[in-house]
Amino acid sequence: MCLCIVRTIFHQFLIVFLLLTPVLAEWNTRDYIRREHSLTKPYQGSGMSVPYWDFLGSTIVTTNYVRLTPDLQSKAGAIWNTVPCITRNWEIQVQFKVHGHGKDLFGDGLALWYVKDRMQPGPVFGSKDYFQGLAIILDTYSNHNGAHNHQHPYISAMISNGTLHYDHDRDGTHTQLAGCEAKFRNYNHDTHLSIIYKDDTLKVSMDLEGKNAWKECFTVENVLLPTGYFFGASATTGDLSDNHDIIAIKMYELDLLDTQKEEDRSHIIPSAATFEAPRDRAEDPKPAMSGFKTFLWMMFIAIVIIVLVILGIMWYQKRQEHSRKRLY
Repeated sequence: MCLCIVRTIFHQFLIVFLLLTPVLAEWNTRDYIRREHSLTKPYQGSGMSVPYWDFLGSTIVTTNYVRLTPDLQSKAGAIWNTVPCITRNWEIQVQFKVHGHGKDLFGDGLALWYVKDRMQPGPVFGSKDYFQGLAIILDTYSNHNGAHNHQHPYISAMISNGTLHYDHDRDGTHTQLAGCEAKFRNYNHDTHLSIIYKDDTLKVSMDLEGKNAWKECFTVENVLLPTGYFFGASATTGDLSDNHDIIAIKMYELDLLDTQKEEDRSHIIPSAATFEAPRDRAEDPKPAMSGFKTFLWMMFIAIVIIVLVILGIMWYQKRQEHSRKRLY
């Protein structure tokens, strides 16, 4: 009797498994993680090295996170994948946390990269300007640029072929593809960002509530990115600061379902067909001179005039004395 029951349960289980197998197979093919482009706990390999990743600046590795910058002023750090990505279509999921003591003022932010040149420190959230490739920027501080049409923190995308300048003082709004507001600071739980590049379409989504559900930030079509570039993440602080922590980076290959012909995309120049309409550039107004500075400036002018008058009197007296000597 027991044997019959066991057989019946086994047969039912087998039927359910066979029915679900196509669904599981499809899900697994879209969820093929590439270990050489991923960063997961435990981070350490032999000693303080981390397989497939290099570090720059103030970056420190702990058992629970990779901290790009501490909550201190004037810090910059980065992590860079050592293996170029040869996959045409991919997804990057980043588990991160930005937090600090600042309630109303904090900065500056972090950036996620897919670029040609790795390990290049610079002014763009800890990495080089005039880069070639893609930057996903998580900007936490609003710089002056006239009237803003959005709040911070703010997530945006920029594509550069090496000739575009990221205008940090004006939040990069003149070169961004698209963006969205995203209040990702000071959560008690980790936050997540998804970057999907598939069939020349860039899609960025986020999970900030910890509900395991993606919310789309923006989608941009006709984006060309070559293969052979490197993934990375960098962050920086200035007069304001935050902890910028990376908990995990997972890269998924999306090429397994592609039916397109093989194409050499290693020599493609990074570009996008459309850009978000730039705002009118508002030049920074010249600051008005304070009362104290005005007083110092007027005092300086008065001293110069007095000195010139004294020198003129001395010159006149010497000339008069010289004239008397000639008369005698």
